[in-house]
Amino acid sequence: MNSLGIYEKALPSDLNWTEKFNLVKELGFNFLEFSIDESDEKLARLDWTREERAEFRNAMWETNSRINTMMLSGHRRFPLGSTDPDIRHQSLVMMQKAVDLAVDLGIRNIQMAGYDVYYEGKSVNTRELYVENLEKCVEMAEKKDVMLSIETMDDPFINSLADIAHYKTQVRSPWLQSYPDLGNLSAWPENNVAQDLENNIDNIVAVHLKDTLPVTATSKGQFKNVPFGQGCVDFEGCLRTLKRLNYSGSFTIEMWSGSDINPIAEVKTAKLFFEDLFAKVGLEQEPVDDILNKDYGGKLHA
Repeated sequence: MNSLGIYEKALPSDLNWTEKFNLVKELGFNFLEFSIDESDEKLARLDWTREERAEFRNAMWETNSRINTMMLSGHRRFPLGSTDPDIRHQSLVMMQKAVDLAVDLGIRNIQMAGYDVYYEGKSVNTRELYVENLEKCVEMAEKKDVMLSIETMDDPFINSLADIAHYKTQVRSPWLQSYPDLGNLSAWPENNVAQDLENNIDNIVAVHLKDTLPVTATSKGQFKNVPFGQGCVDFEGCLRTLKRLNYSGSFTIEMWSGSDINPIAEVKTAKLFFEDLFAKVGLEQEPVDDILNKDYGGKLHA
């Protein structure tokens, strides 16, 4: 069975954590993907007090919910490969805070954006700085037993699982793995998506479900807000491939409908889209149930 989650930004933004967790279960998802993006509002979560962290944990516990993954996209603003030493310092501070927050909130997997830099020019130097600081990030995560997983991106720096596999040869650690975004993988014409999944299945710890429009000679593509089924992703083929490869990790539907007029209806539509695909290819979603009352077949005895 596979767990199926929903990205936090898909849900109404005016809900408190208890309401969000309850809504996640009502909509039929196993978990919520937590966001630390480049906005001041989300970055402030890295500095939550003990009381704020406890309040969040209590909301999870009381609603019998969980968070599998943290999407740490704040490195767009403070990239590991920046030529500005102050920005690079901020990127490492951000990572240490993210690891510590993950430990406190019970999050086991931090998804890293695969950018050397985003808002400045790329070079051999920005690439080298990225690798040097990636090694420091992995060391931070290793010490706390937290997984770092690099996402395949909307950027040519790391846009395939093969790219991530290469950087794993430069930073060797079982705590550094891959988080493919099926939309981003499919949008780049140089990628053979099925072969990329096959060759790198051993490194995949989570999968993003998102549709995209392709990059072409005359288009930069579209990497956000493409309705499911209207883009270039062969979801049936990708999911069928992952099923054959015995992938049993999590899937997260990535949407940004939280500020739309009727975000819940949009999420329901997306959920039905993937329920139909799961049934067609033989994937089974983990039941959404009350973990505290789960029957494990009797008590354990010494």
